[in-house]
Amino acid sequence: MKPRTCVSPSGQFMVGVHRPGYNVENLRENEVLLDLGELPDGKSINNKINFPQGSVEVENADWIFEIPNPFPFRGTTYIARRWAERKTNNPDQIRLPSPLDVSFSKAVSKQIKSGTTPDELISLLPDSLQIALATTSTDPMDLVALAKLSCEFVYEKCGRPVGLKYKTDSTNKRAVISNLPLFEALANNEHLPDDYKEVMVLRPGVQGGSEIVGDWLDKEHGSHVFEYLRSNSYIPWGHYAANMANDAIRYRLKDLSFHDMKGLRHLYYQRTYIRLSNDLKLTQTFSRKTISETVLEDLRISVYNALSVFDQKIPFDRTLWGWNFGFDFAPSHYRLHASHQQIHQQFALVPAQVPLCSSGAKQTSKSAELDSFACGDLIESFIEDYKEKTGVAFFDAYIQAIKNNQRMDGRESSNHHLIVYEDSNIMVFVPKAQTSQWELQMMTLKPIGNILEADSQTRDSLDRGMYIAAQTLGAMGARMITSIEFSKRFSQMESDQRLLYSFLPKLPESPGAFSEAQLRWINGHYPEDFAAACRKHVPDIVASIEN
Repeated sequence: MKPRTCVSPSGQFMVGVHRPGYNVENLRENEVLLDLGELPDGKSINNKINFPQGSVEVENADWIFEIPNPFPFRGTTYIARRWAERKTNNPDQIRLPSPLDVSFSKAVSKQIKSGTTPDELISLLPDSLQIALATTSTDPMDLVALAKLSCEFVYEKCGRPVGLKYKTDSTNKRAVISNLPLFEALANNEHLPDDYKEVMVLRPGVQGGSEIVGDWLDKEHGSHVFEYLRSNSYIPWGHYAANMANDAIRYRLKDLSFHDMKGLRHLYYQRTYIRLSNDLKLTQTFSRKTISETVLEDLRISVYNALSVFDQKIPFDRTLWGWNFGFDFAPSHYRLHASHQQIHQQFALVPAQVPLCSSGAKQTSKSAELDSFACGDLIESFIEDYKEKTGVAFFDAYIQAIKNNQRMDGRESSNHHLIVYEDSNIMVFVPKAQTSQWELQMMTLKPIGNILEADSQTRDSLDRGMYIAAQTLGAMGARMITSIEFSKRFSQMESDQRLLYSFLPKLPESPGAFSEAQLRWINGHYPEDFAAACRKHVPDIVASIEN
């Protein structure tokens, strides 16, 4: 591999630009058509847009600029053009708002009366205290009172919420949400009654028009997962989200069953194999059905064999998979982890190359391309260098080191094992050098470096190990965990790189997300605009120094 840097030997910056456009196979079998709420005139809003009948054609999705860091070990920066353009004409908007004045005494002292109800008292609280109550209260009555302050509901006569009130905003219909931070904090509190959770965030379509293009339904075990398409994604060429469905509510790890995990992962395997099958121009068609385990394995073998004789570069040659579990929101409006605690996993394919762009983001010649980034590439380049320098395959040595581990404090009689769980295919272990205080990792024991090389037995082991790792951390009290996958390129079949997963809990003293853990730094502005915003402050700072 060439060194990944944005600095060319000629002294120019090299920037890639993704211009996505693609077709998505619709594998969903079932529809869950529901009303989401109503407009001011009483007309109902439904979620029909989320359940397309055929495949989904994504045309001219948002451009994403990909900029390798000057230093390869610092990863890659992505700039979403649509986000950045909003700030180009007004760099001053690149700033955080000043904190609001907060006084509990002033808020309630002149208004509280004898006989004030708890609901009335909660409505008088300053915003920051409402947020604090929304994230920490275990009393459903508190949370329902706050929910009524955050948005407007449609109720049945009995008082049960059945939807949200909507308004027409330009050409879009949006839910009437008066306090979004409070809304999000409440919707992620497990103690909010399920009726409110569903109409606020869980009902298909309530979070937007993302199409549901796959599903997993296991009625026997009460497991139900939707696969949402996120077409205009911060991940170039879109990504997919496997979300627990509205009739399988999971807010805690201990509520997650192994059948749920199998469903979440099945959608990942299924989508990946089918996309690769299409890229390799295989003839199988799977429209509007969930593939069985047996058919899934047959498809994997077909794709694997076809790839070994494919005489062209495959356009997408690596996987991206991540899972943010947990949510918290500080009273100061700092989001501390994932955008939504309802258990969901995200996945995508990463293109092999991205075209370079010249000034003005114009298309350059087809030969001017940049290797697109995936975090597993960092392992690939390292193990090649390790073997060249030592003559030893890194992962063979690494597994041996884990099994031979000795304590560094010299206590021979104490437990010296790093392995938490192991079967014939994988091990879950504590890395000797943890990057999170409670980090766990999972690794394949055989030279299997991606899910295309993983047969049905290995996939079952991976799912099992992942479930064990997550539940172990949850049992110890972890409430926010980022999990990521390091995988090798599909084109590197001869490599002995192993498939590796990292589970990174966020402890109260050390709160990032899976993108950052993969060194994928997501940015919403152009660097030049940020520099302009910074320069406006320099004169006053210089003056203060000189004075």
